[in-house]
Amino acid sequence: MAPQYEIRADFDARTIVVYQAYAPAIADAALRAGRFVEPLSFRRMTWIKPSFLWLMHRSNWARKSGQERVLAVRITREGWEEALSQAVLTTADPAAVAGAAVHVQWDPERSPRGAALNHYSIQVGIGRDLIRTFTDEWTVGLKDLTPQVRKAAELLRSGQVTKAQRLFPAERLYPLPRALDGLRAPR
Repeated sequence: MAPQYEIRADFDARTIVVYQAYAPAIADAALRAGRFVEPLSFRRMTWIKPSFLWLMHRSNWARKSGQERVLAVRITREGWEEALSQAVLTTADPAAVAGAAVHVQWDPERSPRGAALNHYSIQVGIGRDLIRTFTDEWTVGLKDLTPQVRKAAELLRSGQVTKAQRLFPAERLYPLPRALDGLRAPR
């Protein structure tokens, strides 16, 4: 049986892909600039998710208001692990959570149809003090997945699950450094 708290992601030797859903104005501006720019808010926490299906559940396959555009955000593994090294689990002492630069929470992973699975997916909240580092130093690429997401959603709605799954990004177990083992399970 697989452990309940693992990071599954699309990654290579240097980078990892995280997903975010945005309003069209934010996504369009970022894609035009090739990086995050206003109207993205640099004054509040932004949540990144390496699980494609969890974000599909959260954004209702890019149909939820303000989340109509799905971006694959390729960031450096060095930045990802730096964020995790500063993270506090959202289930920790409230004072520790309030003062943390990065928040981590684990939510049930989702099936293609949105059912909760028996293992958990990580969500990482990048606090406002690190957002510029995330956007300007860690982010190395942005890709609009919205057409792919919409096609997959239509295939799922018509019962063509296997065809839809071919459109999902490949995710595999991310080798979390031992120093970050404490983030694997809520305390």
